[in-house]
Amino acid sequence: MPLYPLFADLRDRPVLVVGGGPVAERKAAALIVAGARVRVGAPELTASLRARVEAGEVRWIEGTFTGAWLDEAWLVVAATGDRRVNRAIAAAAEDRCILVNVVDDPALCSFHVPALVRRGLLTLAISSAGQAPVLASRLRARLETVLDESLGALSELAGRYRLRIREAFPDVTQRRRFYAWLLDGPVAPLLGRHREAEALRTLEQALQTPHAIARAGRVTLVGAGPGDPGLLTLKALRALQRADVIVHDRLVDAAILDLARRDAERIDVGKRSGEDHAATQRRIHDLLHAHAAAGRHVVRLKGGDPFVFGRGGEELEFLRARGVDYEVVPGVSAAMACAAYAGIPLTHREHAQSVHLLTAHCKDSIDTLDWRALARERQTLALYMGVAQLEHLTERMLAHGRDGDTPFALVENGSRPGQRVVTGCLRDLPALARRHDVRAPAMLILGEVAALAPQLAWFGAAIHPDTDLADAA
Repeated sequence: MPLYPLFADLRDRPVLVVGGGPVAERKAAALIVAGARVRVGAPELTASLRARVEAGEVRWIEGTFTGAWLDEAWLVVAATGDRRVNRAIAAAAEDRCILVNVVDDPALCSFHVPALVRRGLLTLAISSAGQAPVLASRLRARLETVLDESLGALSELAGRYRLRIREAFPDVTQRRRFYAWLLDGPVAPLLGRHREAEALRTLEQALQTPHAIARAGRVTLVGAGPGDPGLLTLKALRALQRADVIVHDRLVDAAILDLARRDAERIDVGKRSGEDHAATQRRIHDLLHAHAAAGRHVVRLKGGDPFVFGRGGEELEFLRARGVDYEVVPGVSAAMACAAYAGIPLTHREHAQSVHLLTAHCKDSIDTLDWRALARERQTLALYMGVAQLEHLTERMLAHGRDGDTPFALVENGSRPGQRVVTGCLRDLPALARRHDVRAPAMLILGEVAALAPQLAWFGAAIHPDTDLADAA
């Protein structure tokens, strides 16, 4: 038979936990959070439980279980690890009509403790009636990734305004529409950004002028990371699953787009060689504005981090000038990810105390760099979009005093299944890149730390000058 779900109010009510080990410790901790008066019965206690006893959070009944321990108890948790003792506890609780949970023994339970997802006072419970606890835990983990932390604050706000909302919208249909606005409109994102005062003002205005409620569009600027979908942040995943429109760059991996809401409109705005990049950027601005003005939630999805050579700042300036609401979800930058997936620490106490992030997508931009400062030793250079400029870069570095033996690593398709890492010395950089036909996207890491790549490699293919062969790392 299916279980009857309920939530118990245990505030200031006595609950008995039998057992003094780590499992009993976890059960007692959850009951304390619920406000129960917890009594723990056992011959011995863990150090943590003893600390709770000394702090007055738990009352200790020292000894072995007797039926008298059940006096006044509303609930009982048996966590002794001894099935004979647990059976006796369950039988005694049954005789007194007290609900009992026996850990890892569904047959002896009259209630089950579900896997929980908490967002403030909002609680989701998942139960398999004790038959598949690992499955319940997996489902809980999935829900944790989907449900934003702001839901707790939103549910509390809805509770505080419940009577006001009922008065403003006596008609049930209108009230449901208002709650849909409360969930999908501007209030929830404001709470998520910890702008509580602005969220309250927005809600008050909606209650005073309910006829003026309209779905407000917004833009979420999201960093997609370097390619591996596993490097997406939880906030990025949630944004993708709520988006109406996704405006994405060319290098955003298809596996990341597959994680988005199925019916979201996808618009590829990736810049390509030979086209007018300024015109493309103007088109991107216009798309973001048009879709947000139409009341849609637009995710502007960029590879890496949107604020590291991603023109994210320009896009926010454009949106702010037009009064479009926006937020930013940072991503794992390409420099950090490519270095990590190549086994290269960007800083190291013995080799590099600073990191410089550079871009060199054209000759004009590379000529503006301070080469004298960049050629110093004991620092790491991470060069974005520089495959076409490797020869020019090598000449400049050598001309300004950088040792020709300085190690480098070229990370092609960093974090993706086709990742290759070509390593060598600065003087050989252009020749090795040509020999192995290195193509964009590729990140150049130059500096003493790059020498660690051959020994710390753990992902993808590695090409070293001593063997000049591609071997699975």
